Amino acid sequence: METYRGIVHQWELDHMGHLNVRFYQAMFEAASWHVYGAVGITPGWMREHDRGMAVVDQRTRYHAELGAGDLVVIRSEVTDVRDKTLHFVHHLYELDSGTEAATSEFVSVHIDTRARRACSLPPTVRDRAEACGLLSPG
Repeated sequence: METYRGIVHQWELDHMGHLNVRFYQAMFEAASWHVYGAVGITPGWMREHDRGMAVVDQRTRYHAELGAGDLVVIRSEVTDVRDKTLHFVHHLYELDSGTEAATSEFVSVHIDTRARRACSLPPTVRDRAEACGLLSPG
């Protein structure tokens, strides 16, 4: 599922002329909100139910450099849904060539924002991930 689309701006480059790592992370963060929304955990739902999502593990791998003017797209997949955690992977591609520039794996915990503790995900999350094609087989 496509979860982000954008362009690399000149001001996002590091001193070597490549996209700075902090901007990769901003793109992955934006894509994460679309994953949450697709499985029914929207910002509005979180506010209404005093819930949130907290990333407890993230692993990013950089495969190819991106420069100013590159068009990018992120496609994401959910790899596991457990009682309190959602596991997903973002794949960041340079649009013209289709080259995978980076991947980032997330483990995100569902939390009760009042109690400040982990809590069970809504029972519909797995079904919604499957229905929208986000849940990878296996």
